[in-house]
Amino acid sequence: MRIQRSATLVLALLLAACAGTPPRPEHVPSPVPHAAAAANDILFRAIGLVGTPYHWGGNTPQSGFDCSGLVVYVFRTIADVALPRTTQEMYAFELADVPRDRLLGGDLVFFDTTDHDISHVGIYVGQGRFVHAPNEGGTVRLDRLDNVYWNAHYRGARRVPL
Repeated sequence: MRIQRSATLVLALLLAACAGTPPRPEHVPSPVPHAAAAANDILFRAIGLVGTPYHWGGNTPQSGFDCSGLVVYVFRTIADVALPRTTQEMYAFELADVPRDRLLGGDLVFFDTTDHDISHVGIYVGQGRFVHAPNEGGTVRLDRLDNVYWNAHYRGARRVPL
């Protein structure tokens, strides 16, 4: 009888041990920070608009986009950030300057295409590329910053706080 009780007690202890909460791993990966997740969403949205027709003054996928309309639309719909409507106002807006060698996805890249003032903006997506709405008759597209034309007209970058 004593052996049977001992066996029952051991069995009960084993079952209780199996039913307990598993030990927690020592390192639990932290979730993606909010800003990184928002920047990622901005990149996906901007890239998803590639092929949308250019339209001067346009600021929706249905009406088409000009360069600043594209930027305003993406940041408003994805991150609920209100940016100024024109490229010059965006460039003058109080945003952090970003050196070209420190660009991150979601940074705004600015160009002088008129030889006298900031006149064009795009959204940096990484690996030296940016999304923008370049000109009448064209579509939203991806281009490289080191392209001869864009490199010559590059004037700086700003980071939008997310």
